[in-house]
Order: sequence, then structure tokens, then C-alpha cells
Amino acid sequence: MKIKTGDSVIVITGEYKGVTGKVIKALPKTEQVIVEGVNKRKKHVKPDQRNAQGQIKEINAPIHVSNVALLDPKTNKATKVGYKIADGKKVRYAKASGTIIK
Repeated sequence: MKIKTGDSVIVITGEYKGVTGKVIKALPKTEQVIVEGVNKRKKHVKPDQRNAQGQIKEINAPIHVSNVALLDPKTNKATKVGYKIADGKKVRYAKASGTIIK
């Protein structure tokens, strides 16, 4: 999976198309990512010892990694990710501009 935690991404398809955000968590086993402010869901929490009243929490649900694209740091547009060797290390780079992604 080429998208990592902390990357800035743009949603390229679906209900949230065009929305940008930061990846909060990457789930490589299911090929999903949780993006800040995208795919919000309400979760009902039952009352317990600590929380006498129940509550409704708003959470960010995961979306499939194929529905997001990395934001190019140089142009702020969607780009594909490539790998190359720089200074003896394997690094990711934006294919559109050639900028190395940290």
C-alpha cells in the first residue's frame, strides 16, 4: 500500500469526491485508510459505569485506498506514487512532479 499514515490525500471518487484531508490511520490488511473529516459516521454508545448516560459519538469510518490519491506537495493536485533509490535509500516520490515525499 503506497499511502501511509500522515499523508495528505484527496478523495477521487464517491460521496466525498474532491475533499482533502490527512490520513489518520492506514489499515494495510483490509487496504483501507481513515481520512480526517471524510466518511463520518455516528456511533451509539451504551451507558456504563464511567458514563452514566449513553452518547452518540461521531467517528471517521475507513474508506478503500483506491478511492484516494496522494496530494502532490508541489502542485497540490492528485498524483500517483512511485519508488526510487536516493542516497542509498528507497524513497517515495510524486510521479507528476518528481518531488520526494517524506
